[in-house]
Amino acid sequence: MTETGTLTTPVRSPSAPPLLSGLGLFTVLLGAALPLIDFFIVNVALPTIGRDLNAGEAVLELVVAGYGVSYAVLLVLGGRLGDLFGRRQLFLGGMAAFGLTSLACGLAPSAWTLVAARVAQGAASAAMLPQVLATIQSATAGGRRAKAMGLYGATAGLSMVAGQILGGLLVAADIAGTGWRAVFLVNVPVVVLGLVLAARAVPETRSQHPEPIDTPGTVLLALSLLTLLAPLTEGRAAGWPLWTWLSLALFPLVAAAFYFVERREDRAGRTPLVPPSLFALTSLRRGLIMIVPFSIGFSGFMFVIAVALQRGAGLGPVAAGMALAPMAVVFFFTSLCGPRLIARFGTRVVTAGGLIQVVGVALITLTAWRSWPDLGVWELLPGAAVAGAGQALQLPVLIRIVLSEVPAARAGVGSGVMATTQQSALAVGVATLGTLFLSLVPGHGMRDALVTTLLVQLAGVVLTTALSLRLPRTVG
Repeated sequence: MTETGTLTTPVRSPSAPPLLSGLGLFTVLLGAALPLIDFFIVNVALPTIGRDLNAGEAVLELVVAGYGVSYAVLLVLGGRLGDLFGRRQLFLGGMAAFGLTSLACGLAPSAWTLVAARVAQGAASAAMLPQVLATIQSATAGGRRAKAMGLYGATAGLSMVAGQILGGLLVAADIAGTGWRAVFLVNVPVVVLGLVLAARAVPETRSQHPEPIDTPGTVLLALSLLTLLAPLTEGRAAGWPLWTWLSLALFPLVAAAFYFVERREDRAGRTPLVPPSLFALTSLRRGLIMIVPFSIGFSGFMFVIAVALQRGAGLGPVAAGMALAPMAVVFFFTSLCGPRLIARFGTRVVTAGGLIQVVGVALITLTAWRSWPDLGVWELLPGAAVAGAGQALQLPVLIRIVLSEVPAARAGVGSGVMATTQQSALAVGVATLGTLFLSLVPGHGMRDALVTTLLVQLAGVVLTTALSLRLPRTVG
């Protein structure tokens, strides 16, 4: 590969796999950032959306949940389609659809139109995101792959924090009178740039032996996630009607049916949507088990702190977003040190990151208890900075661990499984910790509700730290 970023190299044989250039890596990471930013960017914009579109709390929760559920349900299918039809093709199509649906969100004339556009935006994200990790897995090797995976993990973590900060800035800027609509319209020029770069710099990769779509598995996985995520995300705002309890009761039955169908397909020598044999990989299995509580705590914290700072502490969208700026800055710089630390200390870096995050969340909890309602960037700075450092030593490494043993032929499937697990956990985090917080507010007040929720998150961080002791000692 030349220094100018072209896709050819004089030392590569014609039969060798395509290489991902520096420009290509930047482009796919841009594609990875967009869906994660848009999951969090609306948190600080929801009050403004509610006032402008005259939307109640249940509908506003659908603006968040519609995107998250659609995204989670279709991620594994998106990975399989990339294996089948080509990852570059699906990446381009998904990115184009993401731009169009972002435009529809930004121009939505009513709350329900916005909900529908958000569901479509989630589907577009599900087509685009799995191709990122699958392309990295298929078009890099050795040290280049380790560096690319580290950058992906850093991008994912930074995007989740930066989304909330960017949302606050855009709402307050009120660019050309667009108000909250700018949080969606800003995606359009970014997508145009991404499409131009992708057409030039992202190589085409696909599975050498693609399998047909597993229709029964796809339907059962979608039903499993819907029966879990839909009642959790909408139950509190809707008053927990009968359908939410029936849906939760149905979830284990549908999930069991999905598992047995997939196991039958796997034993028959076919490739199901989610091959149970994939979970025989120790690194993938243990990494995913740790990603679940980490992501639940991360997304729940981001949602709760946004609500508490705006509704309770009386901060505007900019101040509420900027309160997390120290977390984003420290996360970014710490994640750059991750590869060197992993090479020297192995996965014990994750354990150290968990311990550091425990200190950071404890500091935030103590600050909320002692300083409420005077919370802002300076009061939260120590805890947010320490927590950001701890998170940066966990998430990028976990993503590398999960995919370290997945063969290139199953890169799309492995990427889809990991992304689905993470996205489902993010949605569950908003639903569970958000529901706990909002349920406590009427009876205990905003401060005590926030402190209690932070203590629950702290327990989750302790759990992830304990789970990290079971990770493989080295990263492949």
